[in-house]
Amino acid sequence: MVFSVVILIVVLFLIVRSGNGDVDDVIDRNDTSPRKTKPKKPPSSTNRPPRKVRRFDGRSAKHLREPRILTGAAWITDGDTVTIKKTQIRLFGIDAPELNHPYGVKAKWALHQLCKGQEIRAEIVDVDEYERTVAKCYLPDGRDLSAEMVKQGLAIDWPKYSGKKYSHLELAGIRKKLFFADARQKGRMHVWTQFEARKEKRP
Repeated sequence: MVFSVVILIVVLFLIVRSGNGDVDDVIDRNDTSPRKTKPKKPPSSTNRPPRKVRRFDGRSAKHLREPRILTGAAWITDGDTVTIKKTQIRLFGIDAPELNHPYGVKAKWALHQLCKGQEIRAEIVDVDEYERTVAKCYLPDGRDLSAEMVKQGLAIDWPKYSGKKYSHLELAGIRKKLFFADARQKGRMHVWTQFEARKEKRP
């Protein structure tokens, strides 16, 4: 009788032990499905406000003995200013209208069409105290951006800085059409002041 009870206890013990085995381990070994992981949140990003564009200061500029070369896509600011690899560049030797002056927006988009999808080569010749630059800028086919803008009648030569390099490309009557640029070159800035005053009076 005692022997039978012992056998029964042993059998029950073995059944209980096998039932409480490492079930999780068995499941893990047989489960080939990928484990679910929480997706990582992308790093937060902020939109940086656009940097204020300042005009090149010729009074503090220093001429470089050897041109500094910069190549890349050009972001257009206006008809004679671009940015390449975060460097603001004023096109060498020309003057285009400001955006708020007649033909200013047209000049900007004309320069945009010239540079769109192109790698621009800039030969930086002057740098002012704020690291703004003047450069001779070229398209991949060798065309000079300054010359192209003058040819299109959307910029005029600036003899003081170009040595009259582009004056022969100016269209007839262009200085009357772009009279604000012409006035700036001649030091007649009162014309600009009068224009701004009239704009402020408009409703």
